[in-house]
Order: sequence, then C-alpha cells, then structure tokens
Amino acid sequence: QVRLVESGGGLVQAGGSLRLSCVASGMPYSYYAMGWFRHAPGKEREFVAAINWIGQNTHYADSVKGRFTISRDNAKSTVYLQLNSLKTEDTAVYYCAADPSTLLDVDESAYDYWGQGTQVTVSS
Repeated sequence: QVRLVESGGGLVQAGGSLRLSCVASGMPYSYYAMGWFRHAPGKEREFVAAINWIGQNTHYADSVKGRFTISRDNAKSTVYLQLNSLKTEDTAVYYCAADPSTLLDVDESAYDYWGQGTQVTVSS
C-alpha cells in the first residue's frame, strides 16, 4: 500500500518560514519524480514545485520562485519543501504527490499518488 504522509505545516507570521516533509512508503520512491501542490480556499489546487528522481532538476511556480526550495533525500524516502518569506497568500493545504515519469510535471493528472495534505496558515 502506497502512502505519502506530509508534516510540518502550521501557523506562521508573514515573513516567516516553515519546512514541510513528505515521507513515502510502499512504492519504489527513488524512481519517482515528486511534486508539491497547494489548495487555497475558493481556488483550484495549483502546482508549487517538482523535483526529478535524483534531485538534479527542479521546477517552481512563478509565485514561489526564489522563496520556496524543494529537495529530497532518497535514503529516507522523503521530499522536503522549505518555505521562506511567507506571504498571507501562501495560506493553503499543501500536498505532496508522486509522478512516475521523468518529467517535471505541473499538471496534477500526471501524479499517481497523493498525501493527505498539511495546513499552512500565514497571518499578517
């Protein structure tokens, strides 16, 4: 059974930082590209960042470029998302997802497995 479990969300003031983690199990993690998406109230779920299987290549949404950093540790089957300089508009539920392709997909339909999400709330 494949499981992706996110953690690290919480309440933070604008300008602050958080580090999200996502631990994978039940899948050949090292062969999957990993992505982070977010879903804010009243909006559609959107792409945030992706990283290829070996961690050499990354891709970010323009809205988070320069502030968020995606990374992975294949020995721990874990992908991370470092959130810096947080803004109130970053408030959302953040999801990690696993993509079996070699591409850095921004389309959520490319991702086979999803976590349950972790809430990030940024106060002004």
